[in-house]
Amino acid sequence: MSRKAGRGLLLLAALIVSACSRAEAPIPTPVFGASGAAAAPTAAFTQQSGDVTASGEIVPDQEATLAFPGAGRVKMAAVAVGDEVEAGALLIALDDAAAQAGVAAAAAQLFQAQAQLAALAAGPREQEIAAAQAQVDTARAQLAQVSEPSRAEEVAAAQAELTAARAASGQLYDGPRTEEEIAAKAALSNARAALQQAQTAYNQIRWRNDAGALPQSRQLQEATNNMEAAQARYDALFAGPDADAATAAQARVRQAEAALERLLTPGSDAQIAAAEAQVRAAQAQLDLLTAGVRDEAVAAAAAAVSTAEAQLQSAQAELANTQLTAPFSGTVTERTINQGEMSQPGVPVLTLADLSQMKVITTDLSERDVARVAIGQEASVYVEALNANLPGRVARIAPQADIIGGDVVYTVDVTLDEQPPALRWGMSADVSVRTE
Repeated sequence: MSRKAGRGLLLLAALIVSACSRAEAPIPTPVFGASGAAAAPTAAFTQQSGDVTASGEIVPDQEATLAFPGAGRVKMAAVAVGDEVEAGALLIALDDAAAQAGVAAAAAQLFQAQAQLAALAAGPREQEIAAAQAQVDTARAQLAQVSEPSRAEEVAAAQAELTAARAASGQLYDGPRTEEEIAAKAALSNARAALQQAQTAYNQIRWRNDAGALPQSRQLQEATNNMEAAQARYDALFAGPDADAATAAQARVRQAEAALERLLTPGSDAQIAAAEAQVRAAQAQLDLLTAGVRDEAVAAAAAAVSTAEAQLQSAQAELANTQLTAPFSGTVTERTINQGEMSQPGVPVLTLADLSQMKVITTDLSERDVARVAIGQEASVYVEALNANLPGRVARIAPQADIIGGDVVYTVDVTLDEQPPALRWGMSADVSVRTE
């Protein structure tokens, strides 16, 4: 049975009890001492002439039924029923991995937006302006090449480069010159003769090799190496051009031909128009850098920063919502969820109450009597379970009525001047408010 349903039954029972109590004063319940003998009873609840009476219930002055705003699996239940906690203490925590990731992503987005705004506020760097100026200069040079007549010295230089490139390429395929061939043959013949002499000398003393005739064998090895080197140089003269060298020579010829053709052939209208467009584009980019940032761009970047900040705050709130903390100091009176279970949005999981300060709320104060009740009036509260009359004062009058069993009743809060240690939440009471 829910607490509200139970309270409704208590209110209905209180109406019946109240009707009986108004006709006849309650009989005091005996209070037994430590020895077992009946102790002297306290004064029973009595109604004074002109007083307003009603049934009531002992409740904490401050209580809260707590729930998570979103769904999630319980990672930790930090408290149990009966635990006393301080304000702000962790009560229950949900798994927060997804929320942590959301905060990290939002923080990165904010950093990016702030960096963009800072870059706009700082303006272009000198290197960026220099690069843009170089683009303008290059575009203008290309326009001059296609639109202006070439100078004679430029044409002469291009023709000389083409002649040199073709000569270098031709040498790769013409073979060695006569003097190079003669020199190579002479070097090869000398190397062969030196090798023969070294071989003859070595053959004369070869029988003494075991006795240490190494200088003569070293001379033979050197002569052999010189012979092989001379032969390689001779063969290279007739081996044809190297592939890489031939490719580089041909590329040089093509570049020289293209450069000379550009100088000798004027640009077409389309080429001139394209070159002019390149100049305008490069100049526009340079002007954009040197003109400064528009206010609209700065405002848009600032708005992006504000949006990113709001998203980060929202992500941080989602992370905070994975933890249930105590809104005030009190005692855990109910916990309806355990570790590993799923919480549902808005479904209560824990009740916290400040049991150090109790009060009484009336359950059947009639609309005929509420008009005579005012805040600050003295009241007497009889707690049957304790057989005690407790002094108090009216602290609050409900602005709206409740309907119980067809009767219109109002809830009145009465604070107690003293609170016995045995006073418990839910105990029934009879309230008498002195209206004279």
